[in-house]
Amino acid sequence: MESYDITLGLLGMVILLTAWIPMAFRRLPLSLPIFCIAIGALAGQTILVPGVDLASFDSRLLIEHMTELTVIVSLMGAGLKIDRPIGLRRWALTWRLLGIAMPLGIAVMAVGAAWILGLGAASAILLAACLAPTDPVLASDVQVGPPQTGAEDEVRFALTSEAGLNDGLSFPFVYLAIAIALASDRSDWFAHWLLVDVLWRLLAGVVMGWIIGKVLGFATFRLPKGASLVRTGDGFVALGITCLAYSLTELVHGYGFVAVFVAALSFRTVERHHEFHRELHDFSEQIERLLMMVLLVCFGAAVSLGQVIAELDWRVVAFALFVLAIARPATGWVSLPSTLPKGERAAIAVFGIRGLGSIYYLAFATGIASFEDVGVLWSAVAVIVLISIVTHGLTVTPAMRWLDRRRRIVGKADETMRVKG
Repeated sequence: MESYDITLGLLGMVILLTAWIPMAFRRLPLSLPIFCIAIGALAGQTILVPGVDLASFDSRLLIEHMTELTVIVSLMGAGLKIDRPIGLRRWALTWRLLGIAMPLGIAVMAVGAAWILGLGAASAILLAACLAPTDPVLASDVQVGPPQTGAEDEVRFALTSEAGLNDGLSFPFVYLAIAIALASDRSDWFAHWLLVDVLWRLLAGVVMGWIIGKVLGFATFRLPKGASLVRTGDGFVALGITCLAYSLTELVHGYGFVAVFVAALSFRTVERHHEFHRELHDFSEQIERLLMMVLLVCFGAAVSLGQVIAELDWRVVAFALFVLAIARPATGWVSLPSTLPKGERAAIAVFGIRGLGSIYYLAFATGIASFEDVGVLWSAVAVIVLISIVTHGLTVTPAMRWLDRRRRIVGKADETMRVKG
């Protein structure tokens, strides 16, 4: 009973801090996730003990479902906030990041995992696939602003749209690792992976998401006024859309992550400029922030108690530095056009934040197949997520402010030249 009271009190504190910390420390280059991990680490060494379930990452299924819920809520929020219509040219940076940087990054990280950590093919590919996505939960500081606010420069748009789509597009590579791990059980594993896990699941995710978004958009904005969902004014409609899109797509064996983000984009196309989008986005953001804080407090406690870094050694640290300092920046840089200003190109390449999505994928895959060196996989993901949260959290705000100032200066100079011309 005492542990329950402690947990409940800690939850109350986390909820209050969710609202207070962003306001109190908005001028400092410190992100909310850093505070969450610090609170968890402190709690793990003072209030909590290893026997308390809140700090335990031994429960794989609990980790999977909690991170899953957090990611899909974040994907809905990311999709709702994007004002830019989908198009080949309008989304050119996104397609480059998804089509070039992501597969190239997975290949580079898989080779690095095999070389530095000594992992076999299945484990190396799984680790690389887990670390490929730019996390939509922790990347909020480099994302576009709320709907119709105009805060959608190329850097923020590229990172927001990439985070929205590559969480789902990592799944084929995760399933590839699973297929290799289970290859002895079936001889046609590659054909099954290509036809089902790549083609069918991706197609089902996109189609289901687009249809569900359109149908629910019609129910929200196009039904007679007395029956339309917009009349409710309730932001939790966004949560309903999220859960429905995800569950229906998973039932037909599609990628629910893809469906949720596509559903949000499709939903916006029905009535792009309605103010109700802001209410839906704000509700999604609040739920996402609360879930994120709870999970990161648990993560901080688990790290401080040594529960997810049991296999930590110099090789894991070296691999983490390789991923964050070389693999993502290099593959991101080469995938982007040379015509993009160097500062913006560097920001997009560097700020590929790793987070809760990586933890979800690892928990998901290890529940389906047995992988060698699972402890090393968990330690590597935990360390990379921790370093990413701290380093990106400290640098992203100053970097984005510098880019914004530089953009304004260039804009004023261009305006002056036009006036003089």
